[in-house]
Amino acid sequence: MTEEFLFVKKLVDKHGTHREVLMPILQTVIEEKRFLSEVMMNEIALQLDISPAQVYGTATFYTFLDVENRGKYVIRICKSIIAEMKGKKEIQKALENRLKIKMGETTPDNMFTLLETNDIGWSDEEPSMLINEMPYTNLTPEKVISIINELQQN
Repeated sequence: MTEEFLFVKKLVDKHGTHREVLMPILQTVIEEKRFLSEVMMNEIALQLDISPAQVYGTATFYTFLDVENRGKYVIRICKSIIAEMKGKKEIQKALENRLKIKMGETTPDNMFTLLETNDIGWSDEEPSMLINEMPYTNLTPEKVISIINELQQN
């Protein structure tokens, strides 16, 4: 039995095998493993008796369900029109310069991944970003560099 089989089996034992449990299982895999590997998605499909295409389709539909390995800290910059109007481009540029990566990339040390995401619900406090589950709002280029420096010290 593979590690993936045992991990998914534990989740199936907890949630059952109904189609409705797919999202809680995918979310748990993300919380525990940080991304959904092809092997993991195939194992989920097998144990839930659904097609791998259904699992992959669900996983790729939602931006917070990563199907690629990401850095320890996943930075998701809000790309709403309000964020654009309030300085999102300056925040993005500061992060790209500080981390020496472009949007969609991960630092060579696998510490940070930089992504854009749709509205994260902080329109009144744009520009904003999420780092893993933690929101940061009313950002300035100086503020994001300070946040990155602090995370690198941890």
